[in-house]
Amino acid sequence: MRKEVVTPPPDTVAPVRARIPRPRRSPENLRPRIMRAPLSLTGAGLAAFFFCLAFTPSLLPRTGILQGVVAGITAAMGYALGTAIGALIRIRFRFSPRAVRIWWRVLAVLLLPMIATCLVLGVRWQRELRLRLGMAPAQEYDIVRTVGASLLTFGLILLIARALRLATHGCAQVFRLIVPDRAAYCAGTVVVAVLSYSAFDGLLVAHLFAVADRSAAVINSGTGNGVHVPGSALRSGGPQSLVPWDTLGRQGRSFVDGAPSRAELTTFAGRPALEPIRLYAGLASAETLQGRAELVVREMDRTGAFQRKVVALFTPTGTGWVDNKVPQSLEYMYAGDTALVSMQYSYLPSSIAFIGNRSEVVDAASALITAVQGRWRALPADQRPKLLLFGESLGTYGIEATFGSAEALVAGADGVLMEGPTFANPIHQRLTRERAAGTPVWDPVYPGLPVEFADTAAELRDRPGPRPKVVYLQNSSDPVVWWSWSMLWKRPAWLRGERGPDVTPSMHWFPWVTFWQTTCDLVFANTTPTGHGHVYKTTTVDGWATIAPPPGWTAADTVRLRDRLGG
Repeated sequence: MRKEVVTPPPDTVAPVRARIPRPRRSPENLRPRIMRAPLSLTGAGLAAFFFCLAFTPSLLPRTGILQGVVAGITAAMGYALGTAIGALIRIRFRFSPRAVRIWWRVLAVLLLPMIATCLVLGVRWQRELRLRLGMAPAQEYDIVRTVGASLLTFGLILLIARALRLATHGCAQVFRLIVPDRAAYCAGTVVVAVLSYSAFDGLLVAHLFAVADRSAAVINSGTGNGVHVPGSALRSGGPQSLVPWDTLGRQGRSFVDGAPSRAELTTFAGRPALEPIRLYAGLASAETLQGRAELVVREMDRTGAFQRKVVALFTPTGTGWVDNKVPQSLEYMYAGDTALVSMQYSYLPSSIAFIGNRSEVVDAASALITAVQGRWRALPADQRPKLLLFGESLGTYGIEATFGSAEALVAGADGVLMEGPTFANPIHQRLTRERAAGTPVWDPVYPGLPVEFADTAAELRDRPGPRPKVVYLQNSSDPVVWWSWSMLWKRPAWLRGERGPDVTPSMHWFPWVTFWQTTCDLVFANTTPTGHGHVYKTTTVDGWATIAPPPGWTAADTVRLRDRLGG
């Protein structure tokens, strides 16, 4: 007997679809997948390429460990870029596991010899650069430290990156409960980015600035070895001084106590010398910048500074430091007939002061120069001493910002000596940009104004023509002078055409990499031998001799003074 099958009416049939819930990976499953994931193929390729580029020479040589850290960070940058490119490729193309394995083998065959070659060349380039700057060549075994430091640095950055990626996935899992997948991952990325930036800025950067501030404050309160309270009334902090000794700060105390004795000056000059005047106001000497500037002028009146042949204003570095060989040069040249003045505006190093608040140096330079100029101009023209200005590093920025234009700078004093101008200096940028055609950027000629640029002392001694009123001393290997954002996307002028004597012919420009290498050079620009990097020292003897030599001063006297000061 056949069984009858009853079919329900069509309108009563409900479509049955198997609703399979989408599996959601738990954080426990995500952790090993993300943290132990294999390296990206494209990321590894670009990481190796960037690693090799990091060994190309830059302005300054590096130690083995520093070179390894730079190479590791550079490789991590290449890996990030390569990973992003790989992700874009996978949107359109899919490769089988077998194809990926083949590509890994091809990559190993191509890159391993390239890496080995770059390591060998990197050692050779560093040796050449160190010899060019008068430094002892590095040891051969430094390459072991370099490779170890680079692998450790790259691994640490990769671990941090994957931890952030895992945090992003974890946040996205929470957001997926209330929003679609794409919105969840966007929200997770934003949350992790904001928290990471806040942690970096609020915890790391702020903490480092706070530590630097406390350390600098402690150092500023101390006194250098061999520095004593002056017994002369012609020094700030001494008898009858309006500025108490304990308010000068560490660098101010060193400045006022650093003058040569009358006997030393007399011996060098071959005639009776005067006791030089040195005046300084520290951060604690008055509550405001204007108050400190006015205090300095009162000190100048008290000591008879405006009756000397030379009055020189020194805009110091961030800590208030003035290289003692610079004021000593003037004191020896003029047999002590000088009044040298400076004023502190910060106790932080120039690099931190530049990043934190560079307006402090501008305000300080403007306050001191304006106050002294006003008193100086009130004197009869035939009774005024020679007014000279000196700026070093961040101090040059303060002087330039005070005057605003090259014409005002030339007219503002009898002579201006600028040592190691920063890349942010507005007047220096204009003079360099508008230099005479055919002159190199590291030794430009600016027609129409009495301004001179010099990379070496010999250039100043042998120069023909009328005497300049403004001299810029700038080493061709000084990254503080040559750094710029534009190196990210275009070759800088100092790597085109004729190069400075310190710049190795082996150095070439690579997008981003050269910018990053020069940025690293900034950190160690003060650790080079004299006359290279950001170290100038007794080159200033030739600068003063070019701008404002005393009557009868000769090139032989300049060489003799350089020898006397150890340069």
